[in-house]
Amino acid sequence: MRFLVIKTSSLGDIIHTLPALSDARKAYPNISFDWVVEEPFREVPAWHGAVQRVIPVALRRWRKHGWQALKNGDIQKFIKMLRQEKYDGIIDAQGLLKSAALTVLARGETRIGLSWYSAREHLASLFYQKKAVVPWGSHAVTRARALFAQGLGYPVPETVADYGIDGARLPPLTSDTPYFVFLHGTTWATKHWPESYWCDLAKIAANAGFKIQLLWGNEPELARAKRIASAVPAAALVAPTKLSLSEVTAVLAGARGIVTVDTGLGHLAAALGVPTVSLYGPTDPKQSGTLGQRQTPLAADFKCAPCFSRDCIYTGEKSSEVDPPCFSRLSPPIVWQHLSTAITEGV
Repeated sequence: MRFLVIKTSSLGDIIHTLPALSDARKAYPNISFDWVVEEPFREVPAWHGAVQRVIPVALRRWRKHGWQALKNGDIQKFIKMLRQEKYDGIIDAQGLLKSAALTVLARGETRIGLSWYSAREHLASLFYQKKAVVPWGSHAVTRARALFAQGLGYPVPETVADYGIDGARLPPLTSDTPYFVFLHGTTWATKHWPESYWCDLAKIAANAGFKIQLLWGNEPELARAKRIASAVPAAALVAPTKLSLSEVTAVLAGARGIVTVDTGLGHLAAALGVPTVSLYGPTDPKQSGTLGQRQTPLAADFKCAPCFSRDCIYTGEKSSEVDPPCFSRLSPPIVWQHLSTAITEGV
C-alpha cells in the first residue's frame, strides 16, 4: 500500500505527524508514504523509515511571486511530480483549503481528511471522501494519530508516540564532549523565557561541568546568544553562522540535554528522543507541547496562564526582571532540577 501525505508546514506540525506514520507501519507493515512539504522542511519527512519520496512545494513563495512561478514552470513541474504516482489514498493532515486543494490535484483512490468540525478550515472537509472526527483540545500528535487510524482503519494506539526517525538517515553527530543546547529563540514576545534566567541557568550548567551550545536564526537571536554566552564565556559556544536544518539536527541529536521555549526546534528535539525540558508561559503544553520519551514540558503555574496572547495581558504588579511575569514560576533552579532528572533517567 502506498499513500500520499499532505502536511506542508510548519516544522512543529510536520514533526507532530511523524508518529502517525509509525502507527500505520505497525498496523500495516507493507505500507509506505510519499509526502508533500514546503521546501525548507523537505529533510524532515525523509528521516522517517516509512517515507519513500518527498515532494517539495513552494506555496509560500508562490503566493508572493505567483506569476514568476508560472512563467518559469515551477508550478507545472510540481504538479507533474504530484501526479507521477497513483496512490491507494491521499491523507490531508493539514486541514486547510490550500492542502485540501492539493488532494484534488493528486491521483488517488480515496481522499482522507478531517470532518467539518474537526478541520481548522471547515470548508476543507468538502474535498474529502473519508472524514475523520477528531475532537479539538487534544494534543496535535494525538489528533494526527487519530486521523490516520480512522482513515486507514485501525484502532487509535494508546502507546507513547514513536516518531520513527531512522538514525541512519540523520546527519552525523557533531561532538564527543557532553553539552547542553539552549533553544532560546521563538516568535511571540510572550513565549520568551527571561534572558536573565538563561544566564543564570548557563552558570548552573557550567558549574556542573557542562558546555553549552547556543543556536540562533536571526540577528536578534544572535545578539541574545552572545549576551547569554558572556555569563559563562569559558563554557558557552555561540554558533558562528546560522546553521542549516541538517546542521541544527546534528547539534540537537548529539546533546546530553536541551532546554527550549515553545518553538518548532523543541519538537525536533522531542522527535530525536533527547532529554528535553520545554518551557510554556502563554501557551498550553497539553495542546502543543513536546511529546514523547524523555520529555518534560513545564507549564507556568500562573493565574492568567495559558493566555494564548502575543502581548502580555497581566494587570497585576510586574517585576522588572521577569517579563512576562508568568515565567516567574519557572525559575532557573526549578528548570535545572527537571533537566538533571531528565538526563539521569535517560542514561
